[in-house]
Amino acid sequence: MSSHSRTIYVGKHQRNLDSKNRLAIPSKWRFDGDTEDGFLGLPDPSGCVLVLPPQQVAKLYDRIEDQQLSDEDAQELQDKLFSQATFFSCDKQGRVNMPDDLIEYAGIDKEAVLVGRMINFRIWSPERWGAIDPKSNNDDIGKLMKRANL
Repeated sequence: MSSHSRTIYVGKHQRNLDSKNRLAIPSKWRFDGDTEDGFLGLPDPSGCVLVLPPQQVAKLYDRIEDQQLSDEDAQELQDKLFSQATFFSCDKQGRVNMPDDLIEYAGIDKEAVLVGRMINFRIWSPERWGAIDPKSNNDDIGKLMKRANL
């Protein structure tokens, strides 16, 4: 992925998992990469899977590399967070293999909702996403836009 090329992750996409727990990533969200590039899936405290694209993965890698080995909090975070993470790339059909532990963590069964967050995206179970879907309350969107100075 070239440094000037940026994928923008917006919108909401409902997808089915196939029998091998593969999930199709929207075509606009894919990139032309190789085995060095990929997505990083992490358990998100909200109860979904946070997916970082290659550009964010590279930045995170640099930040982790710069942390002091003596920083106990950083070491604990790395142990707990990255032991639950997965690194994946799309196959030729644009699918990614979702590991069982992340699917279970996010409460995903046969369907998933991929929700763009501009610089990354989250994978939700339809039930969990339905409980917080901002379309249910447009007043909240207005308040959020004001808080973000948009």
